[in-house]
Amino acid sequence: MLSDYQQRLREKFMAAAVVAPPPPWRHVDQTRQYVPVGGLQGVGFGAHPQTGGDLLMVVSMDGFGLFDAETGAKIARDRNPDPDDAEPSGPELSCPGIGVLAGSRIRIAGLFGGGLHATTDDGWTIDVVAPEWPNHRVLLSADGGRYDGPPGKTWWHVFHSDYSEFRAAGFSPSGRTLVIATSSDITLIGRPEFD
Repeated sequence: MLSDYQQRLREKFMAAAVVAPPPPWRHVDQTRQYVPVGGLQGVGFGAHPQTGGDLLMVVSMDGFGLFDAETGAKIARDRNPDPDDAEPSGPELSCPGIGVLAGSRIRIAGLFGGGLHATTDDGWTIDVVAPEWPNHRVLLSADGGRYDGPPGKTWWHVFHSDYSEFRAAGFSPSGRTLVIATSSDITLIGRPEFD
């Protein structure tokens, strides 16, 4: 049974409409809000070895993909990874990197467990809530996730997975990219570099 506070919070989350992320955040690809990835199992971040930019590795039933998180462009693909490395493994739940990340291991969050950063160094927070389980909502907040006021002031309902199974959500280690992954797609939300 929910307490009165929990019930009010549940009702607040259910009433909040999905909105665009607040500035300085924006959908990386303005022409579409998500990138289709069938059979998605998990995602993880790496840094480009030359530029330091955020890269997103995607693990799916069809192999591995590597995306430039600033543009949403796919920059590498491996449809036939070594069967011993085709799923996240080991205590870090990692897979071998591909493309410019070859030779490194990337921690993966999703179907097999693991997690991504829930906060940034400058105070942005995400929470994944399921007031109507199994549908998950991703909430982005600028106040540490207090959810005191109405949506659109200090917190925003930026994603609702009512069409696919939720896999993972979180920030890159740099804090410049937020990824939301479901069994069928990824949503990339980014912002310019901050001080």
